[in-house]
Amino acid sequence: MKAILDERQRVHDPKMFMANGVRLPNPEQPARIEVLRAGAEAAGCRFEAPTDHGLGPIAALHSPEYLVFLETIHTRWSRIEGASDEVIPNIHPDRRSASYPRSATGQAGFHQADTSCPISAGTWEAAYWSAQTALSGADAVIAGDRAVYALSRPPGHHAFGDLAGGFCFLNNSGIAAEAFLKAGLRPAILDVDVHHGNGTQGIFYHRRDVLTVSIHADPMRFYPFFWGHAEERGEGEGLGYNLNLPLPRGTDDAGYLAALDIALARVRAFGADVIVVALGLDAHENDPFKGFRVTTPGFARIAERIAGLGLPMLIVQEGGYLQPDLGANLTSFLSGVGG
Repeated sequence: MKAILDERQRVHDPKMFMANGVRLPNPEQPARIEVLRAGAEAAGCRFEAPTDHGLGPIAALHSPEYLVFLETIHTRWSRIEGASDEVIPNIHPDRRSASYPRSATGQAGFHQADTSCPISAGTWEAAYWSAQTALSGADAVIAGDRAVYALSRPPGHHAFGDLAGGFCFLNNSGIAAEAFLKAGLRPAILDVDVHHGNGTQGIFYHRRDVLTVSIHADPMRFYPFFWGHAEERGEGEGLGYNLNLPLPRGTDDAGYLAALDIALARVRAFGADVIVVALGLDAHENDPFKGFRVTTPGFARIAERIAGLGLPMLIVQEGGYLQPDLGANLTSFLSGVGG
């Protein structure tokens, strides 16, 4: 299987992460790249570097206001006397229609949903090449590859059109889906991360040209809390084109596969001719976030069922954090896909 990776993704090295009021080391570390690459190579993947598609495909989903913010905010933030090394919001607007402040502090609050997406000097460069990685994976699928793995890092599925969150800055899976649309294909995004893909849902929520499906831990008591509930089905033209399948904490392989069958039936009904798999390996039983109890062999079974659709597939890396089984989980999934 062809795989895509750009080494410039390493320059994003976040330090800040706050959970329950406690400052902790950020789990979205550059070391994930080494583990995931080894796991992919163990499944027979051959890596190559992405090509640069420029800002156009990114700006198709993300506002120019937001992209200017991502590219310039760290420099501006660094001019604040006594500021932290990373851009971390300390105030948020009470509504997204609020006025747009000129200050770096105010814009950070407007464009960063939480404290898990700190911006450092290397964040924009890494996020840019993470998106280019997904775009180059889409190119390979368009050119005829049946399955391609994009090792995109930082991940993307919590990023809205103008809002970072949950370790994510640019919505890599959504950007790839838009590229498939431009190529005349009909894409479905299947998000199998343990956390709901709220940014992806938000981007496509009023649209009917991309189906969005997410299997995740019930957000009533799990991040991202405010999105991912079963009644969220889309709005306007997009009504019926978004499917959320929230599952109880501790869901095992059998429970997960039962939900996956429902998800795949919806993809078939949409008439998709290409599928973007937003691959989170954090559904594993030993992942630090401890949402589900999917086993390492369970990832192969998940992949086999998705591959059973018979559709070309772009696999875009989302979550899955450092723990002893992370690489083996990716090997299991990619081996289940075949190709």
